[in-house]
Amino acid sequence: MGFVLQIGLQLMIRNNTLMWLYHSLMRDRRFLQRIIVIAAVFFLTTVLGLKTSTFQTKLVFGFLGGILAVLAFLRWPSLGLIVVCVGGMVIPYSGPGGVNAIFPLVALLLCLWLLDMLVRERQIRLVASRTMWPLLAFMAASATSFVSGQLPWFTFAKQAPLVDQLGGFSIYILSACAFLLVANRVRDITWLKAITWTFVALAVIYVALSIFPETAGILKTVFQKTGSLFWIWLVAMAFSQLVINRDLPARWRLALLCIVLATLYVLFFQRFDQKSGWLPVIVTMVAIISIRYWRAGLVLAVGVALSSWKLSSFILEAEQYSLTTRVEAWVIMAQIIRVNPVFGMGFSNYYWITPLFSILGWNVQFNSHNNYIDILAQTGLVGLAFFAWFILEVGRLAWRLRAGTPEGFARAYVYGALGGLLGTIVAGMLGDWVLPFVYNIGLDGFRISVLAWIFLGGLVVLDQIYTRPPTAA
Repeated sequence: MGFVLQIGLQLMIRNNTLMWLYHSLMRDRRFLQRIIVIAAVFFLTTVLGLKTSTFQTKLVFGFLGGILAVLAFLRWPSLGLIVVCVGGMVIPYSGPGGVNAIFPLVALLLCLWLLDMLVRERQIRLVASRTMWPLLAFMAASATSFVSGQLPWFTFAKQAPLVDQLGGFSIYILSACAFLLVANRVRDITWLKAITWTFVALAVIYVALSIFPETAGILKTVFQKTGSLFWIWLVAMAFSQLVINRDLPARWRLALLCIVLATLYVLFFQRFDQKSGWLPVIVTMVAIISIRYWRAGLVLAVGVALSSWKLSSFILEAEQYSLTTRVEAWVIMAQIIRVNPVFGMGFSNYYWITPLFSILGWNVQFNSHNNYIDILAQTGLVGLAFFAWFILEVGRLAWRLRAGTPEGFARAYVYGALGGLLGTIVAGMLGDWVLPFVYNIGLDGFRISVLAWIFLGGLVVLDQIYTRPPTAA
């Protein structure tokens, strides 16, 4: 029987039957959707007609939900990005190793995009943007470092399990892919507004539930844990629209003011010990004001500097142990990195090398708590250089778009992205918030870190809409 099937498949391949069937189905999407729906209904009625357990029933409905989601994402690609943007806040599922559902969702959207280009456009085409090249180079450098990481750079150290290496590599690749998806799949300002306002609306509920102790149970039930980039991009999008978008009615600007004040209350009065929360947010707000109104920004910057001077002694005293251990960790990381400074140790490997070195008298595993040292340790000088190039190109694009976008939502978005970019850069100094490290914030942190990549990708969308026609890169 197997021999017959093999012969049949070879004949079909030789006669291009499989390719003809594939292209025929994909050309007529309505016909393909009917086939999928009919197959799903047949599958559902067959399975439910049997005696199934609760788990199997949930599996069936989950399968059907996935089919419907795929159809919806094929029809409205930007809808998938909205789910990615807000889903990480509420989707409770976490798979092996803490992989949130957002992780495979970005991979699914990437596959659907590639499939659409191969079938409909018959070519791989990217929008014309200077941000594309450093990002693709960073992805290539990450792949090279993953291969390099399979070599035993330290004889007496274990390598990270392959699953953990793949997890770290996937975070880098899927983060870049999230940027590419927004830049290439969002073609209308309406969808960019939908992504932004849906995120802000859901984040408002999270902030409101965080304020009152009585709603703590509801908060834990409905929402998942957030991180530094959640606060940065909530304030960046809300505050920029409040300050810059003059097209908003007064009542909506008042609502945005309440959102920003409520967020600052949570950060300063409930989570002040979490410096990665409020410090990058302050940088974000000061940047937005300073770039738009430089005189007011100068006064604000002086006020923040004086306040920081007053708080510095208190913070240094409270964080003395943390600062000491971090500096010691960075010194050790420099010794590890110099063994292969070009492409790094590969993903997750340095964590298994650290016990070879004594930190304050202890031989233990630790991570750097700094995204840039993580990038350097895992992808080397090459990876860090391409990442820095990408950040510079994104900042350059945002700076140019200040005058290239019309007043209203678009221009406010640009200022918000500029402020959010600077806040994100600061957050990267305080921890692995931008590209989570497998053994610290972990794979589950991707559901929040992806926010930066999504909103920064929106700058390319505005560039394509307002300053240049869409052409191939």
